[in-house]
Amino acid sequence: MKLNMQTLPERKKENLLTGIYLGFFFVLLAVIYYVNVHTNIWSNFVAFINNFILASVPGTSLYLPAPNNPAYFTPLYGIAFQFCLGLGVMEIGILALRVWLNSPLTRKAETIENLVFWLGTSYIVLTYLVNISIISEWFVFWAGVIVIGGLSLVARSFVLMANR
Repeated sequence: MKLNMQTLPERKKENLLTGIYLGFFFVLLAVIYYVNVHTNIWSNFVAFINNFILASVPGTSLYLPAPNNPAYFTPLYGIAFQFCLGLGVMEIGILALRVWLNSPLTRKAETIENLVFWLGTSYIVLTYLVNISIISEWFVFWAGVIVIGGLSLVARSFVLMANR
């Protein structure tokens, strides 16, 4: 008996894609850990969390949490870049599978939204955090993540509008 993936019921296709997604997610975490095991990830992360202070957002009277010495945690930002890029690449694969399995347009649009978000965030992490030297760049990074979040929603809506 030959199994034709395209003829599977929608629920089984989605369960299959969820399993693939979770499997690749855990593989991504393991690979990132293995590649960066020499940086002592956990102690760097704990030091990062313990290093937060309330800092003034430039040009405002608003105070938000920020690392006291953001340049010290460059290796951790590099790991964040690898994670975001890995998820973006994984979303490309999931999108290819969704197209091949004829998933509903709403699920394809959701995957495109995730793709734009994770690849955009990887770019923002690389641009603002990996080369960070001053605390104001920390706030620029978060503004960039908010912009990327908005762009990902716009990308999703364009995909959904293209069907109408």
